[in-house]
Amino acid sequence: MADEKQIIGRVDELVAEEHSLRQRLAAGELSAAEEHERLKQVEEELDQCWDLLRQRRAKQSAGQNPDDAAARPTSEVESYLQ
Repeated sequence: MADEKQIIGRVDELVAEEHSLRQRLAAGELSAAEEHERLKQVEEELDQCWDLLRQRRAKQSAGQNPDDAAARPTSEVESYLQ
């Protein structure tokens, strides 16, 4: 099970990848379709990471074990209203 520090580290990696994808698109190093496809995957994984962090923090605030939080499927996380 990933701890909060590992999850935040993964978020940082994904944000850096987002920036890199946009730069590579602007430089003509990949097509808009390639950028869009990978960007969608990155954004979905980011949403999962943020959801897992929220779950961990909620459990900890409620006096429960944050390690009991589990990543939810993309389909579930993506259906939440922001």
